[in-house]
Amino acid sequence: MTGEQGRILVVDDEESVRDLLQRVLKEAGYNVVTAANGQEALDKMSELSIGVVLLDIKMPGLDGFQVLDHIRQRSDIPVIMLTAIGEVTNVRDSLALGADDYIRKPFKTRELLARIQAKLRRAETAS
Repeated sequence: MTGEQGRILVVDDEESVRDLLQRVLKEAGYNVVTAANGQEALDKMSELSIGVVLLDIKMPGLDGFQVLDHIRQRSDIPVIMLTAIGEVTNVRDSLALGADDYIRKPFKTRELLARIQAKLRRAETAS
C-alpha cells in the first residue's frame, strides 16, 4: 500500500526497533517515516500526511502518553501503542487516552501487519 493512506509513522527511541519496523513495513509495501522521540514525531505529523502511527510508550522527553494526547487534540489518526510484555497498566492507560490498539514487544510480524491493515481499512471507510 503506497501513498499517504499507507504512510506509517514509527516512533521509538530504540534505533534497532525503528530499523526492524521500517524494514518489515517497507517489505509489506508501506511508505514508512520514523521518529526517534516524541517531539520529532509531532513535527513530522505537522509536515506529512500519516495513515497510522506506531508509538512506543517509554521514551525520553515526551513519552508515548504525552504524544498520544497531542495527537488526539488535533487528529483522529489511528494510533497503535507499542509496549513491553507485562505492562498491563500501560495498555489500559493507552486505550483510555484514545489509542486505537496496542501491540506488545516483541511482536509477531503477521499480527502487526494485520492490525495496521485493520486500522487503515477502518480509516478509509470513515473518510
